[in-house]
Amino acid sequence: MPLPHLLLLPGLACDREVWKHQERSLSQIATTRVADYGASDSLEKMAIVALEGAPERFAVAGHSMGGRVAFEIMRRAPERVTGLAVFDTAYRPFAAGEQGEREKAERLGLVELAHSRGMRAMARQWVQNMVHPARLSDEPLIELIVEMFGRKSTETFACQIKALLERPDAAPVLTGIRCPAIVSCGREDAWSTLSVHREMAALIPRSKLVVIENCGHMATMERPEEVTAAMTAWFSSLEPS
Repeated sequence: MPLPHLLLLPGLACDREVWKHQERSLSQIATTRVADYGASDSLEKMAIVALEGAPERFAVAGHSMGGRVAFEIMRRAPERVTGLAVFDTAYRPFAAGEQGEREKAERLGLVELAHSRGMRAMARQWVQNMVHPARLSDEPLIELIVEMFGRKSTETFACQIKALLERPDAAPVLTGIRCPAIVSCGREDAWSTLSVHREMAALIPRSKLVVIENCGHMATMERPEEVTAAMTAWFSSLEPS
């Protein structure tokens, strides 16, 4: 019997490296595929690209921006999804007023830094707020993250920033999700906070909140064993696709 399918969605400026441990470990129970959004400049386009390469029925897991892409998949094709897992993500639309202007300035500042000094230089600065403070001295981990970001072009990075600045409200999608779901983040995630994940878990019926201890935003790479364990338990509980 063929293995059920699992679609893995990377976050902003990430590639399959962000899912390396999970993809390898889950290969015994799932046929995995990591999406590549190409030059997509909206979450809708990313979801469409991911759906085009997906089988008729599949489970989906998204990290960071990938979680938002997963919500867009649920908006468009909920009948195809057997289970949902999101990590270190969020669901609210781009905020109006001063809050939105601050976010826009910060994100566009990163794009400008990438254009002027390169993606690796941008990544070295950006990663300071992306991992648990105790992991900043973990040079092998930091280098893996910087190298991953460095593989993206500045043009692709700018497209993905545009997509995030134009993001829709996913709350109506969350309340309509009916498949088994886990909502997870690092307890010390300063970018996508635990409080937001509690809100998402409350909105999604049948969902389970999983908190990864001693962990920041890059949970799949910071605490790969814990994330993989949570995903294995979730995936093993799903109905066959």
